[in-house]
Order: sequence, then structure tokens, then C-alpha cells
Amino acid sequence: MPRISKLLAGLAAACLSLLLLVPAALAVAPQDFPVVAPEVPVLDAADVLSRASRSELSARLDQLDEQRLDARLVTVRRLDYGLSLPAFGEDLIAQWSSQGSSDPILLFLIEAQNKQAAVVADPSLSQRLPAELLRSTGRTTMSQPLRDGDRYRQASLDGIERLAVVLDGGEDPGPPVEVERTTLPTNIPSKEETQSSNAFTWVVVLLVVGTIVPMATWWVFSR
Repeated sequence: MPRISKLLAGLAAACLSLLLLVPAALAVAPQDFPVVAPEVPVLDAADVLSRASRSELSARLDQLDEQRLDARLVTVRRLDYGLSLPAFGEDLIAQWSSQGSSDPILLFLIEAQNKQAAVVADPSLSQRLPAELLRSTGRTTMSQPLRDGDRYRQASLDGIERLAVVLDGGEDPGPPVEVERTTLPTNIPSKEETQSSNAFTWVVVLLVVGTIVPMATWWVFSR
């Protein structure tokens, strides 16, 4: 029995250790990624894109490479505690650039857990892609589809297309227009209206009963 108890205690401790390690394993930092930039431009570490979406986005990113830059998309499930998405992107660019990436890197980043996005670029691209443009693209253009229903493919495409216009010499199309949702008028009563109507009905019924019953009683006994 003591041997079995020790075995069960050991298994319980092992299970607890695994449970404690799972959250840490899901969080990532730049050092968790390959030292050299992968050959494919889409690195879907969060596994939020279908195979078709990855192929579509890879083709679109390859078109941006014609602008003499190395455009990439990286998704993560969640980041290490205290690490922001822009800081993660800057560290990843520094890591990959130090390993011989010939063209300046442009990163489109998505964190799935908090539904946030960011765009980070090599400092040499600051004249063509100002910091404010990158910040707006991440916070508005890409983040809105994420908040509106986990639309990771659409968020990525919208961010890529906005910067592609600017890189081609066009005017920044700006952030997406927020659609204000209005409630259409309806004849269906609300819960409060229904409760008020029911209360009024009971008052009328009680008044009628309180009037008719005494009159009926007087009529019966007066005959």
C-alpha cells in the first residue's frame, strides 16, 4: 500500500507540473522562432489560417517583395508576459536581419488571444512607411476584422492591401470606416412594455370584478 500511495503521489505531482507548464508553453518570444527567417513568408504559429488562406497570403506578400523589401506575416497564440506585439516584432526583425536577410523586413503580426495586430518595419523603411501609418494599420485596419469575428485572413489582407497602395505611390486609403449599428423600429413590445401592459390588464380586471360582484350579490339577495 505505501508503494502504491507513493506512485499515486508521483503521478499527481507529474500531472500538476504538466498543467503548470502548459500556459508557459503557449506563450512565445522571439527566441522561440527560427534564428534564420523561414523561406515561406507566412508563419502561422497560432494555427488560425487555413491552408488556402496561407497560400493566398503568401502570394500577396511575394508581390510586395517587388518593392525591394521582405514582407512577412507572423501569427502567435499569445506572447510572454510583459512583451508587447510591436516589441516582439522589433526583436524578431533584429534577429532575422542579423542572419543575413538581404532586404529590409516588413512584418504583419497577429496575436490571437487578445485579438490584436501590429505592423513593424525595418528602420530603413521609415521614409516609405512612416511609423504612424504602421501603427494605424495594425490598430485599426487589421484589428477591426479580428474584433468583428476572428477574421484572420481578412485582417491580414486588409493590412497588406493598405500598405501596398502606399508602396505603389498612392495615397493612404486610411483606416476602415466604422459602421454604426442602428436598431430598426419594431412593433414587438419590449419586456418592460409587456410587463406594464399586463399590470394594467390586471388592474382593469380587478376593478370590473370589484364592481360587478357586489351588484350581482345585491340583485340576488334583493329578490
